[in-house]
Amino acid sequence: MDKQKINSKFNFWTNWLLVVNIITVLIGVIIALFGNSFLFEYHNEGTRKLFFDGENIPEKIMSFKNWLFGIIGATISGFHILIVFIVHFAFRKRYVWARNAIFIAMLSWFLIDTSVSLHFGAFYNIYLINMPSFLLIVLPLILTWKNFKEDKR
Repeated sequence: MDKQKINSKFNFWTNWLLVVNIITVLIGVIIALFGNSFLFEYHNEGTRKLFFDGENIPEKIMSFKNWLFGIIGATISGFHILIVFIVHFAFRKRYVWARNAIFIAMLSWFLIDTSVSLHFGAFYNIYLINMPSFLLIVLPLILTWKNFKEDKR
């Protein structure tokens, strides 16, 4: 494959990572501020069915859940702002550490979050949140893996 085509594909996946992570930053803000809105109805319904036998969630627990969603949304936003900066300033320059940092961060999040979700039987979290998020970010890393050369500095 010629160098121009390789660069074109690399640029496509770099831009993909930027867009996906910018969107995820915004989703984090929406989770923090509007976690009980219709936007998260399917996820919230899964939580209600799993942990509250389909009954209405008591007001104090709902307040606690809203606080947790605020923290989770803020963490999601911060994490993905960091990835945006790594992609824009280091991944784009094909620094191996940038690719590895994103990969290890995503893998550790995915394994821990998915393990906890499996433990509690929250399968809806795995297929609604974890799998799509992981694939949208890790797939470009895998597809561009060979475009990185070890820095000899």
